[in-house]
Amino acid sequence: MNKKAQVIRYLSFDFMAAAASWILFYIYRKQYIEPQRFGTDVPLEFTSRFYLGLLIVPTLWVLFYYWWGYYSDVYRKSRLLELGQTFLSSLIGVVILFFVLMLDDYVGSYKNYYQLFFTLLVLHFLLTYSFRLIQTSRIIHRIHSRKFGFNTLLIGGDEKALQIFQELSTQIRPAGFRFIGFLATGPNDASPLEAFLPKLGTLDDIPEVTEKYELEEVIIAIESSQHDLLTGILTSLQNRTLTIWGIPDLFDLLSGNAKTNAIYSSPLFKISNGIMPAWQANLKRLIDVSFSILAIVLFLPAYLVIAIWIKLDSHGPILYKQERIGRFGKPFTIYKFRTMIDEAEPHGPELSAPNDKRVTPVGQFLRRTHLDEIPQFYNVIKGEMSLVGPRPERKFFIDQIVKKAPHFTHLHKIRPGITSWGQVKYGYASTVDEMLKRLPYDLVYLKNISLYIDFKILIYTIISCFKGDGK
Repeated sequence: MNKKAQVIRYLSFDFMAAAASWILFYIYRKQYIEPQRFGTDVPLEFTSRFYLGLLIVPTLWVLFYYWWGYYSDVYRKSRLLELGQTFLSSLIGVVILFFVLMLDDYVGSYKNYYQLFFTLLVLHFLLTYSFRLIQTSRIIHRIHSRKFGFNTLLIGGDEKALQIFQELSTQIRPAGFRFIGFLATGPNDASPLEAFLPKLGTLDDIPEVTEKYELEEVIIAIESSQHDLLTGILTSLQNRTLTIWGIPDLFDLLSGNAKTNAIYSSPLFKISNGIMPAWQANLKRLIDVSFSILAIVLFLPAYLVIAIWIKLDSHGPILYKQERIGRFGKPFTIYKFRTMIDEAEPHGPELSAPNDKRVTPVGQFLRRTHLDEIPQFYNVIKGEMSLVGPRPERKFFIDQIVKKAPHFTHLHKIRPGITSWGQVKYGYASTVDEMLKRLPYDLVYLKNISLYIDFKILIYTIISCFKGDGK
C-alpha cells in the first residue's frame, strides 16, 4: 500500500465526516433550535454563508488533525487508542467552534447552548470515528491476513533471536513484520537463524543493508544490558527513519522502562529516542516558521546596516555560505554574515580560536552579539534548521568527533538549531575537544526535548545577545 494514498484516504474521510456533521448540525439548528427563539418555523435555506462554512470548517478540522499528528503514522494505528484520540480531538475542536461561531446564535434559553454543543460533538465524533474505524480496520485486516507488512531486519543470531522470529512468524494475528534477513553480531557467528532467514552480513553492514532493502523496521534481538553493543547498533541506525524495536531484559521490566501496547505479539518495546510527540513537533515547526518570518521583517533595517558595514570594513561577500550536516545526516548550506576576512581557510577547514586575527572588527561585534547568525532564519523557513537544536557542524569535524564519541550521530535525529542548550551552557567551541565537552548538553536536550525547554533556551540566548558575551 502506498503511504501517500493512505494519508489521502484518511484525510478525505475526515473531510467528509466534518462536512456531513456540519450539514446535519445546520439542519438541527434551523429545525429545532431557532424555532424556539422565534416561536415559529424557520425556513431551511442553504445560504452562501452556509456553503462558505461548509468549505472552511472541514478544512480547519483537517488542519487541526494534521497539527495533532494524526496522519503521521497511518499504518500503525490501534482502533482502541484511535477511539480515545478521536473523542479528545473532537471535544477540543468543538469547544473552539462553540466559542468562535455559536455563542451569538439565536437561542430561546441557555439550555439551547448545551443542546447545540452536545449535538455537534456527538455528530462530529460518531461520523469521524465511524469513517476512521472502517479505514483502520481495513489496514489491520490486511496486516493480519499477511497481505501487507513492513520490511524488517532482525539484528542478532542466537537462540533468543530465533525465538523472537518464530513467535512473530507464527502469530495468530501478525504484527506486520516482513523479515528480509538478519545480521549477526559477530563476523564468524554460526546462527540457527540461517535455516529460516538469509544472513545479510554483520553489524558493519547496517548502513548498506538498510538502504538496499528499503527497511522500515528493525528488531534488535540482544539484551538491553549489553550496553556497548546496543549503543553501537543504535548509533549506526540514527540517521535513518526506521522504527526500532528491542527485547526487554529483567532490569527493563522491573524498572518500568519497557512499555508496549501489543497484546498478541511478543513483548517487544519501541526503543525511545526522546523525540517530541507529533503535535509538539508540528507546533515547534509552526513557531519556527512564524518567528523566523517575523524576525526577518523586524531585522530588515539591521540587515541593511550590517551589510553596508561589512562592505565598508573589508573586502569580500556580505554573506558567508558553508556546507553543514543537518537532520538525518543530510548536508545543507548554512548562511551567516561574514565575520572573517575573505578566503579565511586557505589550507582547509579551521575552527575560530580566541583572538583570531582572521576575524574583522565588524565580525568581532557581530560574534559577541550573535547578529552574524540572523541570516539563518532563512534556513529555518526552508526546513533545514530550527530555532533551537544542536548546532550543525561540518563533516570534516564530525568525522573527528565520531572517532572519539560515536554517539554524536544521535544529534542528527532532529533539525540543527540557531541556538542550543550546549551553546547556552558552554558557548562556541574553538576545538574538537571543546565540541566533545559541549556534546553532553546537546544529548541531554535530545532526551528532554520539549517546547518548554526550547523557550528557556531562547530566553537565555536573548539575554546572551544583549550581554554581548559571544565569541
